[in-house]
Amino acid sequence: MNKYELMGVVNASLAQEERDSIFKDVVDIVGKSGGKVINNQVWLDKHKITFNLKKCPQVTYYLVNFESAPANITKMKQSFKLNEKILRFLILKLGK
Repeated sequence: MNKYELMGVVNASLAQEERDSIFKDVVDIVGKSGGKVINNQVWLDKHKITFNLKKCPQVTYYLVNFESAPANITKMKQSFKLNEKILRFLILKLGK
């Protein structure tokens, strides 16, 4: 099991309940794909960005630290790409 960090970006103009639902979905996808969530949090809320992402001037950043087998990362990426409410995401492997 390797340690990974996931940064997700969603539209900040959505209702708080909807943003919480998206965040919960992200954590559920990690769990269903065989990962173990270590830490999850809102990293930056309602941040005005320099350029619009899919016509969204403000975004919220979510940070999720988790452990997973390398083979499961592909399944997670596919699930995140299918969720249209996630504007961008990045998964980084931590350490060696």
